[in-house]
Amino acid sequence: MKPTVDSTILRKCAEKYGTPLYVYDGDLIKQRYNELYDFIAWPKLRIYYAMKANYNIGILEMLHREGARIDAVSLGDVTLAMKAGFKSSEILFTANNVTMDEVSEVLRLGIPVNIESLSLLEKVGKAFGGHDVCLRFNTDVVAGEHRFVFTGGSESKFGILLEDVPAVKAVVEKYGLVVTGLHAHAGSGISDTEKVFESMKNLLSIATPENFPDLRFIDFGGGFKVPYKPDEKRIDYRSFGGKTVQIFKDFCEGYGKELELYFEPGKYIVAESGVLLTEVNTLKQNRDHLIAGTNSGFSQLIRPVFYDAYHHIVNLSNPEGQPRSYDIYGNICESGDFFAKDREIAEIREGDILAIMNAGAYCYSMGSVYNLRPMPAEVIVEGGKDRLSRRRLSYSDLIDAIASESSAPAGSAAEAAQKR
Repeated sequence: MKPTVDSTILRKCAEKYGTPLYVYDGDLIKQRYNELYDFIAWPKLRIYYAMKANYNIGILEMLHREGARIDAVSLGDVTLAMKAGFKSSEILFTANNVTMDEVSEVLRLGIPVNIESLSLLEKVGKAFGGHDVCLRFNTDVVAGEHRFVFTGGSESKFGILLEDVPAVKAVVEKYGLVVTGLHAHAGSGISDTEKVFESMKNLLSIATPENFPDLRFIDFGGGFKVPYKPDEKRIDYRSFGGKTVQIFKDFCEGYGKELELYFEPGKYIVAESGVLLTEVNTLKQNRDHLIAGTNSGFSQLIRPVFYDAYHHIVNLSNPEGQPRSYDIYGNICESGDFFAKDREIAEIREGDILAIMNAGAYCYSMGSVYNLRPMPAEVIVEGGKDRLSRRRLSYSDLIDAIASESSAPAGSAAEAAQKR
């Protein structure tokens, strides 16, 4: 497994922009987006990019030019998507445990909202009687690559239970709401496509003219899996698309009209495009553990610690070196701050640049400034040419931003200390 961006370009980017550094393959992002239309050949297919995976504005603008739409989960998502050029009609709002103030603002912008609880449906009905609404259901299918990303089943916080359809209909009728779409999402990184088909069928079982006569679309969410390990096989999404289209075609014939079909991939579109470049600054032999310490950390790529996720690592500086087993650690003051344990990598020397792969999704977007370390810069490579998409904040930038938020008058801390 090699980075999709040429190693020579990556090394030049590290030298030009410094490390740690995120680099994204823009050509691959466009390929992954467009191939879904080839795989899922439904005439009214709409792909909504789940921007929580990576909200880099350069990526958003690029996907906007390709014709993508946006799956947003916060008012911040909405605001940034609109700044990137997306119209309100091209955004779908699918938030969770959201305040009515936020929902009201989104609805006033003319953006459809996926409502995922009876409580919120009642509130929307009272405030926006007669309005179009979309509904997110829990299809009781548990799937995904880690228990933290299961979004179905009785333990999930997401969606309205299928058994609550009568209660939904009562609220809809009470306030004259018009249900134009149904939504479900079973989980993230689903390897068993039969689980996805089960979720689809469960959702479609309630999507009848008797229950919801005004449907315009069905949204099956995301969950598309990408390979993270070198020996991991790709899912055959062409076959998946063929079966999906057949299921949906049969449903539409029974429903009585051809509906729009939505999917909301995030990881699938951007994960493989990204690498995090980090420099090795320390080598340490701890008895039988050879530790390589880097100038990044879990505050900049948390998935290995958070999800026990595997990210392949390549030594860009010494790719032909004799493989040795390393523990790859970061610079955060936590024992859990690691990228890999007991990982065989071409011999590492201090000063070498490591490429942590599949870093395009849920990496920068889940980052923080823990230990007051600024987030890295981000670079997009298209047609072999690199461009800076987001600059690195300096320590001064970070501290100035924090200090400027303080409303305490100068000297108040010292005065308080004197009074103790």
